[in-house]
Amino acid sequence: MSEERRVVLVGAGALGSHVLMLGRNWPVRFTIVDFDRVEQKNLASQLHTKMGLGRNKAQALQQLVNGLWGLRVDAVPHKLVGDNAETLLAGADLVLDCVDNAPTRALIARVVRERGTPCLHGAIAADGGYARVMWDPVFTPDEAAEGAATCEGGEHLPFVGRVAALVASCAQEWLTTGHGRSFHIHPSGLIQVA
Repeated sequence: MSEERRVVLVGAGALGSHVLMLGRNWPVRFTIVDFDRVEQKNLASQLHTKMGLGRNKAQALQQLVNGLWGLRVDAVPHKLVGDNAETLLAGADLVLDCVDNAPTRALIARVVRERGTPCLHGAIAADGGYARVMWDPVFTPDEAAEGAATCEGGEHLPFVGRVAALVASCAQEWLTTGHGRSFHIHPSGLIQVA
């Protein structure tokens, strides 16, 4: 892996925060994009602490991973929207989509397809019963309601951890070999689709 690579992680919640934790040893420069704030309910399912309560998730996660592991990441405390998506994703060697809403997933897919930027999408059903880890353009954004909560009380945290590990593993494999695999994941197993 080259140290010059830039990985943009969009979404610092249940999935994204754990993906960052698992990718902390990659020789890349991470940029975390998330507009949301850390709430008490997030502490049960996300890699956020009480020290981050009320703070922007990207900035709180930036401080946390720097304090724990000395990992230096860039934090963008803004929502990815049509007016800024091209700018925020510009220069990325890899985009990791860990958001929880269909409109933002569709926007990410559109921008990375236009630019030819590799993108790995991670998507978990709100009930924790199904997930997808898929490379673009195999991935099709779902029709989930915007802001659908995933793992609010931490009850699906083992499944979220499993999906995060698969996202991190697939991204690391691509960064190392250029090969990407896509999966459908159920609590009882997974199916490779590409």
